Amino acid sequence: MKPSWDKLMKEYEGSDSILVADVDCTAEGKSKCNEVGVRGYPTIKYGDPADLQDYSGSREFDGLKKFAAGLKPACSPKNIHLCDDEKKAKIEEYTNLGADERAKMISEQEAKMQQIESDFKAFVDGLQKSYKEASEKKDADVEEIKNSGLGLLKAVHTFAGKAKSEL
Repeated sequence: MKPSWDKLMKEYEGSDSILVADVDCTAEGKSKCNEVGVRGYPTIKYGDPADLQDYSGSREFDGLKKFAAGLKPACSPKNIHLCDDEKKAKIEEYTNLGADERAKMISEQEAKMQQIESDFKAFVDGLQKSYKEASEKKDADVEEIKNSGLGLLKAVHTFAGKAKSEL
């Protein structure tokens, strides 16, 4: 994917309306990646910088280029003329709340998302523990069957079958 992404960055270099960039989430970009919700690598995000969305399309150059070419400004406070009536009303409602109330609401919603992520991680950890235990039990049970004489039983069976056919 990296060569395709690098080619796309060159394609849009200097664009006034589209920024194609990459961020190293393991170094200086770690805080930005945490801020925008990057959970795995590589992750592609698009949209309003304050509300980036996950991209799940093609990772090949042609697919990436086609997607980027179709990007247009979206409904936002900056582009309110692109919003439907429902979103315009929401923007007005949020604007009227004031900065402190918006910040409080953002914190509450982000805390809910973090709790969901935490619950999911705990669930996955439980699954992994169960899988490991089941896998170890399976391996032990298979080993017990092998050690009970299965190999010798197979050898006798094969030998006896050959001995009969020679008669």
